[in-house]
Amino acid sequence: MADLGDLSWHRVVGAAAVLVVAVGIAVILRLLTGRLFRRAGDTRWAWDDLAARLVKDLAVPVSVLLGLWGAARVLDLPRGTLDVTAKVLTAAAILIVSLAMARLIAGSVTSIALARQGVAANVTIFANITRVVVLCVGVLVMLQSLGISISPLLGALGVGGLAVALALQDTLANLFAGVHVLASKTIEPGDYIKLSSGQEGYVVDINWRNTSIRTLSDNIEVIPNQRFSDTILTNYHRPAEDMSLLIQARVAYESDLERVESVVVEVGQEVMNEVQGGVKDSETLVRFHTFGDSSIGFTVILRTDEFGDQFRLKHEFVKRLHRRFVKEGIEMPYPRRQLILPDGEGTHGLVSG
Repeated sequence: MADLGDLSWHRVVGAAAVLVVAVGIAVILRLLTGRLFRRAGDTRWAWDDLAARLVKDLAVPVSVLLGLWGAARVLDLPRGTLDVTAKVLTAAAILIVSLAMARLIAGSVTSIALARQGVAANVTIFANITRVVVLCVGVLVMLQSLGISISPLLGALGVGGLAVALALQDTLANLFAGVHVLASKTIEPGDYIKLSSGQEGYVVDINWRNTSIRTLSDNIEVIPNQRFSDTILTNYHRPAEDMSLLIQARVAYESDLERVESVVVEVGQEVMNEVQGGVKDSETLVRFHTFGDSSIGFTVILRTDEFGDQFRLKHEFVKRLHRRFVKEGIEMPYPRRQLILPDGEGTHGLVSG
């Protein structure tokens, strides 16, 4: 019996040594993968970051699980206990790998979205759907490894899924509306949009339930995805980001319209060449259109690189055009009314501004 006790003690010591070595290896791998992850973060290539993250996520838990399995073998546990231990460790390994793969695949989807839509993109809906699908598959495989039949579970999920779908109609409608918006590329992160209901701003994110837009006042408005299917939407970044900028102005009837057009075109070209946001190769257009009560109205058409640049461009154009009109002696009249008032001897004309 003493020999057996000595043998059992040696096994415990051996199992503890195996576990300590596994933990030591895990610590070393943690340090090495941390350095690898920092190195990968210094590069512009996104895929090495994902690979380094996968190695970092798996290094420590896999080392510990292997150490536990080695310790169980060294202890020479009974066959039944060893089988149960193997199943538990296998299930834990499947769950850990599923979590790591979910992060990897979701990160890959995000990287592809960024590559296709630019640095402004921040789409989470596809990444979240991918993460949930991978985790669900991992959980089912884990249950199967534990000897739990997943066929009845799948049947119950089918029936329960129907009930959940009926209870979550609005949520699912928002989910599928978001997927449809992204798949059809109606809007993408970074676009400036305006809804017929009045909301407008830059699209920041499209997730499984709603879309976030940043207004020009730097506030965030959250709009349910389903709203996009029953509203009129204007996307100022389609078919291209550059757009026409229409500015209304007017001059007196006595003005030389040819001279006015020449001055306006000159100022417009100057603004578009010198002010940030102007399209330098674009032509400034002037279109006279209205014989008003006291002036002739016209429209100036400029080109701006992006919706948000129009305010700076309009600001500079109005200032410079006003200064140039004053210099050239071109009048921009304000409305006037002439009142004829009778008196004892005749009438007097009074001019009212």
